[in-house]
Amino acid sequence: MGIRSFAAELLPSALQGRSRALAADVLARAPETNTFAELSERLGYLGKADLKLVRDAYKFADEAHLGQFRASGQPYITHPIAVAGLVANWRLDAQAIMAALMHDAMEDCGITKPELIERFGAPTAELVDGLTKLDKLQFSTREEGQAESFRKMLLAMSRDVRVILIKLADRLHNMRTMSAMVANKRGRIARETLDIYAPIAHRLGLNQTYRELQELSFSNINPWRHGALEKAVLRARGYRRDIVSRVQDDVVKAFAHAKMKAEVSGREKTVYSIYRKMREKHAGFAQVTDIFGFRIVVPALFDCYQALGVLHQLYKPVPGRFKDYIAIPKPNGYQSLHTTLVSPLGTAIEFQIRTEEMHAVAEAGIAAHWLYKVGQKGSNPTDVAQRLGALWLKSLLDIQDETRDAAEFLEHVKIDLVPDAVYVFTPMSKILALPRGATAVDFAYAIHSDVGDHCVAVKINSEPAPLRAELRSGDVVEVITAPGARPNPAWLNFVRTGRARSKVRHYLKNLEHEESQMLGEKMLSQALRAEGLGMPAREPDAGPEATVWAPLLRWSGNRTPGDLLLDIGLGKKIATIVAKRMAQLLREQGKLPDAVTLSLGRYATDDNTPTQNFVVIDGSEGASITMATCCRPIPGDAIVGYLGRGEGLVVHTTDCQVGKRLFERDRERWMQVEWAEEPTRAFEVAIQMLLKNGKGALAQVAQAVSSAEADITHIDMGDEPPDETAELKLLVSVRDRLHLADVLRTLKRNPIVLKVQRVRP
Repeated sequence: MGIRSFAAELLPSALQGRSRALAADVLARAPETNTFAELSERLGYLGKADLKLVRDAYKFADEAHLGQFRASGQPYITHPIAVAGLVANWRLDAQAIMAALMHDAMEDCGITKPELIERFGAPTAELVDGLTKLDKLQFSTREEGQAESFRKMLLAMSRDVRVILIKLADRLHNMRTMSAMVANKRGRIARETLDIYAPIAHRLGLNQTYRELQELSFSNINPWRHGALEKAVLRARGYRRDIVSRVQDDVVKAFAHAKMKAEVSGREKTVYSIYRKMREKHAGFAQVTDIFGFRIVVPALFDCYQALGVLHQLYKPVPGRFKDYIAIPKPNGYQSLHTTLVSPLGTAIEFQIRTEEMHAVAEAGIAAHWLYKVGQKGSNPTDVAQRLGALWLKSLLDIQDETRDAAEFLEHVKIDLVPDAVYVFTPMSKILALPRGATAVDFAYAIHSDVGDHCVAVKINSEPAPLRAELRSGDVVEVITAPGARPNPAWLNFVRTGRARSKVRHYLKNLEHEESQMLGEKMLSQALRAEGLGMPAREPDAGPEATVWAPLLRWSGNRTPGDLLLDIGLGKKIATIVAKRMAQLLREQGKLPDAVTLSLGRYATDDNTPTQNFVVIDGSEGASITMATCCRPIPGDAIVGYLGRGEGLVVHTTDCQVGKRLFERDRERWMQVEWAEEPTRAFEVAIQMLLKNGKGALAQVAQAVSSAEADITHIDMGDEPPDETAELKLLVSVRDRLHLADVLRTLKRNPIVLKVQRVRP
């Protein structure tokens, strides 16, 4: 019997519930496609016009790849045919089959997108373009190019999910035929598959593809471990054959006695899933008891819960091992009842109970949408399949809006590619699925960006809780917001979802850019005053001075004046060099230095010097100005500013040895800074102390610091076990040097303190 007649006979009956073999299982077991004749047999679900288009695409791809061979020595065209065969398993449309046949044409054969549009239409060309890597562009590193290619593919996927289905089929066939490659390349591709492609397949509910990609990756990354575990599974299969047969017979009889229609089939965990469970539980193979399980497929939703009752009457359930994924589906749309029962011999066996529609979605995921377009009329029982991954696909676009760096985008996406989830409730009883380990801040951003940005507090199950609290399934979470609240940089230390992380980073990056631009403007203005000139206006209609910006930007390579000021503030360009170039351009326009401005810029040294001659530090500068951690300057210290490359302005004390070495190496990057008369916040300073070790010693130190109206922000007691004396290092938040002196005096008056001093670099 041919493949076409085999599929035609089994698939409709599976979809209508008349066969024991369900659609996803039939398709998963279909043999690999090697020739176009075999592919044609699988495309019986397409019309004649579509088949002609597919044949034209095959001829085009065959000509394009003529003379190209795979590492195995086979003609290259065998790979696109096999990929198209895998795509046909999911019953995708003619455009997807055509794109699968031509998916390497643009990348390897020099075919252009306009050629494909003219020959096969824009939709097919867009699919092929979404699958094409960016290897032809120049990137500074291989990782950068890879990240940019991933971003292109995932964004194309968010617009048309067929892109990722074709890509997964492409990767699956490459993994199946990877034996001809060199070992290090196999390992790299397998690791990439395990980290990216297998989780994407899981995220979209393509469990059959997910399991096979994991298994193939594991066998290439750790071939010895895979082989040893595979042999152990084969031995265990022989040992447990009797118990599996007995349990299956008992279950079949129980359903027959209850007069319920149910299909009972055994299933076996993959080698990789056994290996992962052994690592998670730090257990040996003998301790992993649930290697075998059973799947119960019933006709209707109500029957699932009735089947659960039959099983629980047959064997005793294991407490805490029941999960209802029907009432609360997994984020990828998976629905089933899971229960673990104790068999007659005392071993734990897991049962999965689901309907035929749920089983198709469980195995084929988002591809079940196309599967059920064939052979089923009227209402579509897999509406969930059409929504699979919809929220995640949308979140890709949200993350892209916030993230312009390809590597950062890929990092955010990888964070979201997690199989486990917790299910939490809003106060209005709406269910949200979040990754395991998600916090209250992740929850706030999952509701809406504005809720996350203005989050100030949270209640979990009506009790106040910290924002970093990890959520558990069943928690009811209420977010409290305030109009003036803003994201906190510390949130990046604990947020779990890519969406939350990208939103916080985007806000901080924008804030840093604004502050750095203001700092750059201050620095350029100061450097211009040293040339006897004022800062020219940036608006074109502000007069002739504004015209100086156009030639200045051509010289600097920036697009806008704001970009140039940003580069100055970040230390990428030196303010004095830019000022000299601007002064030259102004002189060419007839603008001469002003004597008063020149004297203020160069020679003013008395106490009445205008503060504009310096960068003034008051503590409100944010990320654009930082205090060096080597010397930790505080108001009252003599200070200087070092303009680090891309770091903004770093403030050192004048006696800092680290600062002096930087000054000797890079003098032009130093500039004058001074403290504001009334700083807006406290600053951290390091204190080192030696004290008598005894009961309550740390409490006495904390009490002394508190009585001096200072705060301890960090304590370091070292790794050495304390003897009669203990050495302590504190970070203390103080207003200025006078406040620090008060803190030190208060500590010295305490009898347990033997010595205390400020830490100097």
